[in-house]
Amino acid sequence: MTTPTPGRSAIALAAVCLSASMFGLEISSVPAILPTLQRELGADFDQLQWIMNAYTIAVTSVLMATGTLADRYGRKRAFVSAIVAFGLASLLCGLARDASLLIAGRALQGAAGGAMLIALIAVLSRQFDDPRERASAFGWWGIVFGFGLGFGPLIGGAIASLWSFEWVFLIHAPISAAALILAFVGVRESKDPLAGRLDLAGVIALSLAVFGLAFFITEGQSLGFDSPIALGALVLSAAAGGSFVLVETHAAHPMFDFSVFRIRDFSGALIGSVAMNVSFWPFMIYLPTYYQSALGYDDVTAGSALLAYTLPTLVVPPLAERIALRLRPRLLIPGGLFVIGAGFFAMHIGMGVEGAGWASVTPGALLAGVGLGLVNTPVTNTTTGAVSRDRAGMASGIDMSARMISLAINIAMMGIVLVGGVEASLAAAAPGALDPAALWPLARRIAAGETAGLGTEAASPTSGTIRLALAQGFGLVTLYGGLGASALAALSFLVFGRGARELRDAPVEEERETC
Repeated sequence: MTTPTPGRSAIALAAVCLSASMFGLEISSVPAILPTLQRELGADFDQLQWIMNAYTIAVTSVLMATGTLADRYGRKRAFVSAIVAFGLASLLCGLARDASLLIAGRALQGAAGGAMLIALIAVLSRQFDDPRERASAFGWWGIVFGFGLGFGPLIGGAIASLWSFEWVFLIHAPISAAALILAFVGVRESKDPLAGRLDLAGVIALSLAVFGLAFFITEGQSLGFDSPIALGALVLSAAAGGSFVLVETHAAHPMFDFSVFRIRDFSGALIGSVAMNVSFWPFMIYLPTYYQSALGYDDVTAGSALLAYTLPTLVVPPLAERIALRLRPRLLIPGGLFVIGAGFFAMHIGMGVEGAGWASVTPGALLAGVGLGLVNTPVTNTTTGAVSRDRAGMASGIDMSARMISLAINIAMMGIVLVGGVEASLAAAAPGALDPAALWPLARRIAAGETAGLGTEAASPTSGTIRLALAQGFGLVTLYGGLGASALAALSFLVFGRGARELRDAPVEEERETC
């Protein structure tokens, strides 16, 4: 194995940073153009949710498998392959002319993005042998990834307004080409001769469990929760989830080692991962619709307004690192989650005031972003630091999987809450004037941002009624996010306990390693 020169390592870091920027942009820029996708592609509310969920579910599906494959067949090979796949999938998304093809492209893009994320972390870990250089490299990766997350809404809105929405996806083709060249030149190959076998049964079971539950929640309102298809998806999810637990508890080298949940620090931090994706991240999918459809902002103005929500996630983490030196995770993580909850309650109030607008919503959006910035990095550091070094990769995979699974589920849950709130508002505004059977489909159209022609249609609500319904629907969503974040903050604090101790050397560790 050759030792990388400083110049070669700098080129490898550039490849990693370009890849990280693409992954970050795809998380935060696409939500900003969902109203545009509704107009241009005629996507309905369910399809808009699947445009996001196809990506998150696919990311979840490949996380643990990619680590194993990269260790066995080569981390550079896995990284390069993921970059190529991400570029091709982005081309497919940009060339899609209907929502169904875009959803398929997003699933491929998510699988490639998840593989790219795990592979680039493996590359950073092996490319930089010196601890200081490795810490610096991960710092640059975090800055670039945070930049993509923070400025993604503005970049996505600007691209859609100045060119077309297709370029939000197509732009990744030339970036992928540049990252590919840099990776070929700078990244050195490395393998683990003792790498375990791919846990294919676990991968399939987990993917089916997440997909089935997300399908049941997303499509249940349209199909009927008691319909054979919806109930079949729920049964599939439950059976796959049970199979996953069975497979992982009996595997010699499990993808998920459930014994780590006995470590208080690990479990308390993992609840923090879930809490962020019950509140902050899924709401970013819907907030652009509020700005554009409820407040009437254009793409660029809506993207600019979203910066109040996303920029603190880039600015606050360095402060969080300093606070973490003084406060234990059992205080910092639940405290940050309570701040997120307070931000959602503030947005709930801001959306309900007379003449609500950017100024009334921004304080709550800033507060939620500050809370996320306080929690995000400490959660990852705590989950990986609470276990022994040889299990840190597995702990990181569980953390990321928990994030993606809870995100996929809560994108669907927030959609149900939003549509239900819009429907209730429409029914209260004009009792008896609208056909009850038509209320739910109408509410779904409004929640998707399809409001342009409704005010002129016969037996349709007025534009004022539509905006009021959207405001009330989003008020319920912010209440959902605030209650969820606050409840999980309290649970996280309880799980951490007073003086939570690490169990790295507990007997369960020795038993597991002798299997």
